[in-house]
Amino acid sequence: MADRPVLYPGPDHPITVTPTDGRVVVTVAGKVVADTGAALTLQESTYPAVQYVPLADVDTTLLEPTTTTSYCPYKGDASYYSIPAGGEKSVDAIWEYRQPRDAVAQIKDHIAFYPNRVDSIEITRT
Repeated sequence: MADRPVLYPGPDHPITVTPTDGRVVVTVAGKVVADTGAALTLQESTYPAVQYVPLADVDTTLLEPTTTTSYCPYKGDASYYSIPAGGEKSVDAIWEYRQPRDAVAQIKDHIAFYPNRVDSIEITRT
């Protein structure tokens, strides 16, 4: 396997991780998959902000691990989950960095959802 690049956030590619101001609720097929007041907002460069939800606030009985993986030179290796209740739409709907790079260490033990693979990601601001 070829060496994969390791990159660090900086002025040309900033990454911030901050507590989300409010409650995050994720639903699929009428089921609440996640409900938390402890989400983190990861803002990477010019990409849309992503909500990372603590695994402790996820109904993991609704998740199914998959063999899909991906690599981000800034964050590390990602693993994926599907949400069977959501059917084909919710295949590989969730990703997790189990051993994130130091720059984003706060997202360890958190998962993120593709907005187009779940029914809703609602953020109720406090």
